[in-house]
Amino acid sequence: MSTKFITKEGYQRLKEELNQLWYKERPEVTKIVTWAASLGDRSENADYQYNKRRLREIDRRVRFLSKHLEEVKVVEYHPHQEGKIYFGAWVELEDEDGEALKFRIVGQEEIYGRDEYISFYSPMAKACLGKAVDDEVTVRLPAGEQTWYVTSICYANE
Repeated sequence: MSTKFITKEGYQRLKEELNQLWYKERPEVTKIVTWAASLGDRSENADYQYNKRRLREIDRRVRFLSKHLEEVKVVEYHPHQEGKIYFGAWVELEDEDGEALKFRIVGQEEIYGRDEYISFYSPMAKACLGKAVDDEVTVRLPAGEQTWYVTSICYANE
């Protein structure tokens, strides 16, 4: 099994989602299922069927999150990272035409729903690792090589 890296913020988000599902949503849905089951015929009881399905979805997500949170390694900022691009960095690049590109390098599970996050394993992130401000970053793309220049590196949450 390969180690899965995650930022401190990403870990906290997943932990909050787990707590929300387990302590808030699941008890509410369980009450509805119990109530709907007490009405009798479950085969035509939409409340029962929908909420029973929702309960299964919650349980599936809770199992995934519980297992996943045990497997991940939280990577926190360390002062030796300052001035260089490493995991968790906010990076700003600029191409020869002056077009800016800004993103944060995070674990692959953190990128979903966040356009400004890229996976630690992506070609762009790999090309950026270890670079400093004013360094050149070259990435091979299907259309050919593209070159950017590092204009900013930051580790603060934004």
